[in-house]
Amino acid sequence: MTKNLKRTAAFTALARALTAGARGGPSLGARLMALPRMVGATFRGEYDGGLRIAAMAAATAYIASPVDLMPELFLTVFGLADDAIMVTWLAGAVLAETERFLEWEALKESVIPGHVVG
Repeated sequence: MTKNLKRTAAFTALARALTAGARGGPSLGARLMALPRMVGATFRGEYDGGLRIAAMAAATAYIASPVDLMPELFLTVFGLADDAIMVTWLAGAVLAETERFLEWEALKESVIPGHVVG
């Protein structure tokens, strides 16, 4: 029963993330399309997401790394726990950071460039 409840909660959270655009927040597609712009703006020094993007890149490398395959062979389910934790953190980090970036991008577009005359 508990396992089923946790699975249901995970699918409910995923469904909420996928339909967020219908409730006024950015959709998952909009967030994913913002990733390259976010990385570009960070490398140009316009956006302050450098450390967060580096952490997300490190988490992606850790998840994709073949070095971690050996513990799964010997530890089975327990060997997958670290990967599951990293995937969960990475998904949350991408959702949070892309939302922050999209808000920053919208604010940036609403500002008229110029200077203050005193």
